[in-house]
Amino acid sequence: MDRPPPSGIVDLAHRRSLAAVASDGVFMTGDDAARSVRRPAASFKVRRRSLSPKRQAEFDDWIVRWGIDLEGPALEWAEVFGRSGDVVLDVGYGHGESTIQMAAAQPNLDVIGVEVHTPGVVTVLDAIEHQGLDHIRVVHGDLLPFLDRIAPESLAIVRIYFPDPWTKRRNFHRRLVGGDVVAALCDRLRVGGELHLATDIADYAEAMRQVCDAEPRLVGGVIARPDWRPLTRFEKRGLDAGRSPTDLLYTRR
Repeated sequence: MDRPPPSGIVDLAHRRSLAAVASDGVFMTGDDAARSVRRPAASFKVRRRSLSPKRQAEFDDWIVRWGIDLEGPALEWAEVFGRSGDVVLDVGYGHGESTIQMAAAQPNLDVIGVEVHTPGVVTVLDAIEHQGLDHIRVVHGDLLPFLDRIAPESLAIVRIYFPDPWTKRRNFHRRLVGGDVVAALCDRLRVGGELHLATDIADYAEAMRQVCDAEPRLVGGVIARPDWRPLTRFEKRGLDAGRSPTDLLYTRR
């Protein structure tokens, strides 16, 4: 690897504390604030799949080098990546195809990938190790607690591609892209930063549009599917089932 990770990523709490959590649950940095989000029900479905002993040993080794703790103080990206640059938050990347391909095509962008499912996490870790993608870091866990580690206006791009759709009406409240999460992400997007969403569930796409249109700091809407967004196996399954993807792209103002 040309650029090894800086030491002490998982020990940032002991070296620097840039933020505090106020008693009302709002994450504070200086005069700015970025809200926390907590929900009673998870936005993802638990999929239990164990790793082989070999793969588990690789995961245990690689996560130490390339992983970021789910909870802790605010992160300073220059310390995490060893350079100053634009940072992308890639949420729920599944098997990791889009994260890996886009990182390979955009080496100038530093990527934080957040995923709960271990097989997808280890796939991305493998790519970091063997494809030289040392501008990716991974978070193994839920987005919501990790948001508290992201300082206000510190992200250039947020990507959420094909989040769990929760198609039954009684479970709509579990969908990740709601007003609370969109507001919290906007707190952390810099002015001019982008929020890119994609789903192949029509009513979820409409709900995403309504939520984002209602956020006064966002401007944008539905766009044609961009050629540069990789086709994942999840999207292909939807296309095979007759579902068309909808992409939404918003800019923070």
